[in-house]
Amino acid sequence: MPGLRNTSFTVRIVVYAAIAALLLVLPFVVEPLLGRTWVRIIDVALLFVMLALGLNIVVGFAGLLDLGYVAFFAVGAYVYALLASPHFGIHWPFFLVLPLGAAVACFFGVLLGAPTLRLRGDYLAIVTLGFGEIIRIFLNNLNRPVNITNGPLGITLIDPIRFGDVSLSQHHVLGDLTFAPVHSYYYVFLACALLSIAISLRLEDSRIGRAWIAIREDEVAAKAMGIHTRNVKLLAFAMGASFGGISGGLFAAFQGFVSPESFALLDSIMILCMVVLGGMGHVPGVVLGAILLTALPEALRYVGPLQQSWFGEVLIDPSDLRMLLFGLALVLMMLFRPAGLWPSRVRKREFAE
Repeated sequence: MPGLRNTSFTVRIVVYAAIAALLLVLPFVVEPLLGRTWVRIIDVALLFVMLALGLNIVVGFAGLLDLGYVAFFAVGAYVYALLASPHFGIHWPFFLVLPLGAAVACFFGVLLGAPTLRLRGDYLAIVTLGFGEIIRIFLNNLNRPVNITNGPLGITLIDPIRFGDVSLSQHHVLGDLTFAPVHSYYYVFLACALLSIAISLRLEDSRIGRAWIAIREDEVAAKAMGIHTRNVKLLAFAMGASFGGISGGLFAAFQGFVSPESFALLDSIMILCMVVLGGMGHVPGVVLGAILLTALPEALRYVGPLQQSWFGEVLIDPSDLRMLLFGLALVLMMLFRPAGLWPSRVRKREFAE
């Protein structure tokens, strides 16, 4: 039915155009309604989208349980901080430092993957958890006898992203619009997140993506079918780590400050929960999970003032309530939607069977 196909194509184009228009004006719609804080939360959500997509390559596509993923985020952030700050007096441009951070994180990904190729499940989880903690402890203690990371004090005054003479840390006026730093960074993060989504979607349908999924389903059978499981698994670690390195560099430029406390084990678990909650291996589901788990904890901050107005005091601390609801949500997910909120059709069918 050519007519029906043309109508469907037109509807799809209109929907994509509407989504694109909404994404372009989103900061200027959100700010008058909820305040500039929520524009900043959207920026952070886009960073977590990139991180979750990177971990999805390792966990969702290749089926390799990684609990230390935040280590690659830390590596990217510290590479950017060391090469674009007064700490060593080096101020390289971001378009050199960001790819370098991704390359170093990629190297660490291979470094983690190479000795763990024979491990799966809980054993791999324990090793990767240890790797994440080792990186954090190293960052905490590499301040003596030679001060490399400045230890627990972290690195400050990190250079912002610059395009020529235009710094994203300053306000810019375009017509009637004033672009604050959170607005400018939003568009950079949005472009990077969309690029990450496009790469993930292409990987999913590629020959390598099929090989990852084959390994996830049955590694022995995949090997028998001629898939070079060692190289393919190393590639998954390397690509996932590269996503983390890029996100870390953007985070360092955005915050202007990094310290080891920003890369704790809880952040690794949070990123893994984004992948599991959304739907492992399904790119739209992972994006949904990242956005939900970034926005909902922030929304729960309003519970404190509500308790104060209703009961005269804060009965449950919002941070405790957040962890309580977070655990409850995961239990409910395991019971009623083990495939995630938005799983792929294949995975949904597998769980139904």
